[in-house]
Amino acid sequence: MTTDLPTLCPCGQINHNTAALYNDCCAPYHRADSLPQTPEQLMRSRYSAFVTKQHSYLIQTHHADHLNGLTTALLAENDETQWLSLQIISSKRQENTGEVCFQAWYRDTDDIDAIHECSQFVLENDKWFYTHGEMKEAVYPKRNEACVCNSGKKYKQCCLK
Repeated sequence: MTTDLPTLCPCGQINHNTAALYNDCCAPYHRADSLPQTPEQLMRSRYSAFVTKQHSYLIQTHHADHLNGLTTALLAENDETQWLSLQIISSKRQENTGEVCFQAWYRDTDDIDAIHECSQFVLENDKWFYTHGEMKEAVYPKRNEACVCNSGKKYKQCCLK
């Protein structure tokens, strides 16, 4: 992904009823121009890093004690995933810890699915890190709800087909 184009940010952040642009939202974190100030900002920037295939950023923001052998090479094995959208369900922060529950929607062959997770974060030396997450079952939209791919259509007229 080129960072020079006025592209909407993959994380789906809305600021003042307007979708945030990548260069103004997650790109500064990916370029190390600034640090996420909340667990939700880190979660959104990590999702955008998956979409834009910035594997080094994912490793750098994953707490070293929780990597469990994860490498940029392992992350690159899933580069064919077509990410559709990120839905933040809840976000909370205590002093040096945080939790973000989300669904990250993706297309897999002909079907759509989601990673539904409640992720844990820790703040160390003024920097947020992802530690681990608890996987949950995906909650699919009802037929007449908006489609998860952000097409603007109802789910039944879009990805449910």
